[in-house]
Amino acid sequence: MAVKIRLKRIGAKKAPYYRVVVADSRFPRDGRFIEEIGTYNPLTDPATVSIDAEAAKKWISNGAQPTDTVRALLKKAGAL
Repeated sequence: MAVKIRLKRIGAKKAPYYRVVVADSRFPRDGRFIEEIGTYNPLTDPATVSIDAEAAKKWISNGAQPTDTVRALLKKAGAL
C-alpha cells in the first residue's frame, strides 16, 4: 500500500480550502483517507498553514511520501 501525504480540497467554487491528509494513493483526491493532519488556506494573506508536526513526522518515518506541494507546506510549517 503506497501511502501519500496530500491535499484534499474542501472549499467552494473559486474559494479553495484544503485539508492535509494521509491517504492510500489508490483512492481519489477527495475520497477516503487514513488521517487528517492539518489545513491550508491559500486565500488569506499570507496563506494560513496549520499542520500537526508530530503526526507528519510519524507518517514520514513510517514511509508516507508527501506530494511536492505538501513538502513545501511542511517546510514552511517547520515539520520537515
